[in-house]
Amino acid sequence: MRDDIVLQLDRATAEDLYVALHQAGEHIAAGVAVTPPAAEEAERLGTLLRDLGHAIGRRCSPYCDHL
Repeated sequence: MRDDIVLQLDRATAEDLYVALHQAGEHIAAGVAVTPPAAEEAERLGTLLRDLGHAIGRRCSPYCDHL
């Protein structure tokens, strides 16, 4: 389909994404602060967000050259 965005995730990133979304939902529902991810998790999620941004046509900076 023309407007579909498809990203492939390795298992670790998929797990990190699941945990981040689940915890965010649970913490917001309970009214408590979200627990920050570990450095490795944050790195993987940051890469995922960069790749998703690129897939939807966003650039991470005006000097983005890693597309």
